[in-house]
Amino acid sequence: MKKLLVVPAVMIFLIIFAVTCYAEKAAKEKSGEELFKQHCAVCHQDGGNIIDPKDTLHKKDLKAHKITKPADIVKIMRNPGQGMTKFDKKTIPDKDAEKIAQYILKTFK
Repeated sequence: MKKLLVVPAVMIFLIIFAVTCYAEKAAKEKSGEELFKQHCAVCHQDGGNIIDPKDTLHKKDLKAHKITKPADIVKIMRNPGQGMTKFDKKTIPDKDAEKIAQYILKTFK
């Protein structure tokens, strides 16, 4: 009878442990806004552009350059024009670059 109680107790413990580990990892991941502030806001505060003020992150300027989806922004992050820091996959992993791009598209109207 005791053996029958041990198995469910161990299973419950393992499930709780797995959920806790996943929750801690998710809590450590930064949002697109946090990543933008960390990597981009120095030059692009409020969606502006201190290097080239006419090329902002606002929707009308992005659209004028045919930048309409997250992949377009990530492409520029990986191989930017003159004056912008290049962000390789080691500096900003693809998952984080995608979060930044989505944040830009939804934030700067």
